[in-house]
Amino acid sequence: MTSPFGRYRNAEAASAHLPTPSYLLAGLKADCLNKPFAQRCHDLAAVIEEFPAKELHAIFPWLVENVFGSLDGVILGWNLRCLQGRTNPTEYNIALDFLDPGGPMMKLVYKLQAEEYRYDFPVSYLPGPVKVSIQERILPECSLYHNKVQFPSSGGLGLNLVLNPFEYCMFYFAISLITQRNIPMTCHVSTSNSAYFVLVDRYLKWFLPTEGSVLPSPSSDPGGVPSPAPRSPSMSFTSYGMHPTSLLKRHVAHQPSVNADPASQEIWRSETLLQIFVEMWLHHYSLDMYQKMQSPHIKLEVLHYRLSMSSIHHSSPAQSSYQALHTYQELFKPTEEHVLVIRLLVKHLHAFSNSLKPEPVSLSAHSHTASPLAEFKRIVIPRFVQQKLYVFLQHCFGHWPLDASFRAVLEMWLSYLQPWRYAPEKPILSAESQPRSVSEKWAPFIQENLLMYTKLFVGFLNRALRTDLVSPKNALMVFRVAKVFAQPNLAEMIQKGEQLFLETDLVVPPRQHRLFVSPSFGGSFLSSRTPTITDVSFKVKSHVYSLEGQDFQYKQMFGPEVRNLVLRLAQLIGQAQQTAKSISDHSIEATASQSFFSWLRFGPSDLNGSYTGNDLDEIGQDSIKKTDEYLEKALEYLCQIFRLNEAQLSQLLLNWGAAQDENGKKQLPDCIESEDGLILTPLGRYQIINGLRRFPVEYQGDPELQPIRSYENTTLVRLLFQLSSTINRQFAGSMETLCAKEGFLGSFCRYHLCNPCLEERARHSPLSKQNLGQIRQPRISLRFLASYRTLLSLLLIYFIASWFCIGPVTCSFLLFIGYVFYAVLMTFFTERRKPHQS
Repeated sequence: MTSPFGRYRNAEAASAHLPTPSYLLAGLKADCLNKPFAQRCHDLAAVIEEFPAKELHAIFPWLVENVFGSLDGVILGWNLRCLQGRTNPTEYNIALDFLDPGGPMMKLVYKLQAEEYRYDFPVSYLPGPVKVSIQERILPECSLYHNKVQFPSSGGLGLNLVLNPFEYCMFYFAISLITQRNIPMTCHVSTSNSAYFVLVDRYLKWFLPTEGSVLPSPSSDPGGVPSPAPRSPSMSFTSYGMHPTSLLKRHVAHQPSVNADPASQEIWRSETLLQIFVEMWLHHYSLDMYQKMQSPHIKLEVLHYRLSMSSIHHSSPAQSSYQALHTYQELFKPTEEHVLVIRLLVKHLHAFSNSLKPEPVSLSAHSHTASPLAEFKRIVIPRFVQQKLYVFLQHCFGHWPLDASFRAVLEMWLSYLQPWRYAPEKPILSAESQPRSVSEKWAPFIQENLLMYTKLFVGFLNRALRTDLVSPKNALMVFRVAKVFAQPNLAEMIQKGEQLFLETDLVVPPRQHRLFVSPSFGGSFLSSRTPTITDVSFKVKSHVYSLEGQDFQYKQMFGPEVRNLVLRLAQLIGQAQQTAKSISDHSIEATASQSFFSWLRFGPSDLNGSYTGNDLDEIGQDSIKKTDEYLEKALEYLCQIFRLNEAQLSQLLLNWGAAQDENGKKQLPDCIESEDGLILTPLGRYQIINGLRRFPVEYQGDPELQPIRSYENTTLVRLLFQLSSTINRQFAGSMETLCAKEGFLGSFCRYHLCNPCLEERARHSPLSKQNLGQIRQPRISLRFLASYRTLLSLLLIYFIASWFCIGPVTCSFLLFIGYVFYAVLMTFFTERRKPHQS
């Protein structure tokens, strides 16, 4: 029996005289069109197992693109983001087995790796800041790009990175999350159950293990890991900073493979994988932000290069590159899926870093003997992740829409702030389930990530002040943040970090020496061992200035300015609680007040419904209670964090309640009345922009011109509107005369022909005087007769009356008499009640 790949060998052997023996590739491309997915994967695995690297080299770029999709997003490949085990279990399991770290795809990678093959990756498809940096001949700090940039030969199309097979495969895998983010999903997809998400988790667990060491590659020649290709001599680069040698060079390239330590041989994959993930997923911010964190002498070199380029070209390429980067920055919008994958990375890195076993005291002086994997765990977060994640979070906090989807960003941020949640030791649960105090051993992490806690907390406060906290989802986000920061001992450690930063007895040395304190996040972690520094204040200052620059003006989290923001949030929480309570009470009263006449549609009619601008009406009373619980606990946690006393909060809420207008202007923005209606003042605009006050969201125009509802008959609405309009035009003067009279007759006519409640609502809205005048005019409205509910009620009454031998004419007369009696009573009791429009 012929093997599934025998025909490929026969075709190539028969055509060996041809200049381009690409029959293996052509056969695989034909199989993609003719064979089912399972058979294709089986044949690919057999081809990878049997064919030599020389023949597999030609199919590798096509296979990578066929699996992960093209760089321009046109080819979806296997569409791993939408592949779910619940909907397509067969293809899902086959794809995971094929792309598993120990599967056929990685066997192909290691096979080609041993033969030192190289593949070109276009620089134009890298994240915007990296692309612009390389195009300006500025080499990024990340060692991933060192010795890999290839300048195009004469007639070339552009810059390329020369990558080894492992790097090439992982570049495509990581960047597919970005290139395909705008492709619409054909169905609802759970990100955490997608094949892409599962593969990210498997790769992290395989190459960044929390237990044991990195497993060796299945290659037959694991020591044959080649060093990166040298950079073209014609390509001159200015580096962002000092670049220590990479881990790969130090531990593999300069050592004979037969004598190399296996851990040193394999650790380069862990470093490379992490650098690729961080660069592709987090490096999406402006080049100016990137450069302001660099040393001054490097900035001078960059400036000198740009000036020299400007003198050569009439239009500076640097200027065009910056314009392109500005456009990229405006267009780049992370998706929820993107953020969830980053959160998975953050959680695993915490577990990976926390799995480092403490060194014995006797060996503390000889820590340089630690294994490469242990060194990697020690430095992985500050060196590779901290800086880019911080700027990525800043971008999300400033540009993410003010809706509930921000929860993904919030949880990713909170995951990074709590490394103790991913420590190997399990918390001891007490009977009272009190929150566990944050141990002092986490103080160095908090101090070295001070801005993650303080500046981003201020950013969240500014977002929360602009959101509708009556919404349960927004209230939950405020509760989550307050609960995390209220953990015992956390606020004290953050405050201690701020005190260390604000100490004035220490002068921070020049920026170039900070490499010993805040190591370059892009370099290799074994390049230069960070010396032990006893001055904790110096570490905190170095962290802040390395992220924000030397001229950064720090805003204290526990200072008066932020405290005022917290008080404003507490006031907003109080407002939201009162609003939610009023909505709940209104719903209960509306349900209880459904009398017989109102059920028959003879009572008050309000086509506006009870819409309040949030989602409470759709969720019900249980969620309203849940919202109140979230806000109540959030307020309690904020009081614990900032030491707010109850008397201060009570006075604050009392002042807010006393400031409300007794005539129904609660929560209305500040405005003045004019001939054209209400006009917003500058204070009113500020209140609307920041979500402090708002106009009621309801229909303020002519009730007769509202859109036809689902419970109304379209034909009857239009016919009755024409009839009402004719009557109103014919008898407008008579109706005004009757309503203007004093006494019972005038009151009776005003009850039926005027709508004082609608007029009152319109008076407190930005409605023009012209429209308000139209609403004040007495008129008849017969639209209630077009309601299916009214028609069904009348039919039911006539049907019941027929049982008692009461004819339709007699029944109609009795209904008329009964309603007149009801209207007379209502006219006597109140004239201000919302009238029935008959």
